Amino acid sequence: MHREPQTSDGGSPKRGNHPDEGSGTVHGMTIAVLMCALLIVILLLGQAGISMHRAAKAADLAALAAADTARGLASGVPCDVARAVAQENGAVMDHCDLVTPEQTTVDVRTSIALFGPLEPLGPAVGISRAGPPPGEP
Repeated sequence: MHREPQTSDGGSPKRGNHPDEGSGTVHGMTIAVLMCALLIVILLLGQAGISMHRAAKAADLAALAAADTARGLASGVPCDVARAVAQENGAVMDHCDLVTPEQTTVDVRTSIALFGPLEPLGPAVGISRAGPPPGEP
């Protein structure tokens, strides 16, 4: 003889009234939203990292060009050349200084502005020093 399961009130259980029904969907959506938020954070950090590398590259190239100019290997004013090289690489030159006493070593600081949600962090900054090899004027 076949008997249907009964509930505590004596009636047969109804499908679809279980309190946990549908909770898998909620958990799945929560995990999906958290994964999307994590992906956005990773992408923003990647964007900031790329901007930092671009600023550092611009500072390196600007310092090298300015040092060559300071040594007389290229024509122009060292800091003007550094500014032009930084701009060609998408950065702004914030500081340029010829190191004493030889005046052939150059310190350069560049920056690249961050946009969007990264803007409160301030600009990506690159700092570099370039000059002649040891023993050369």
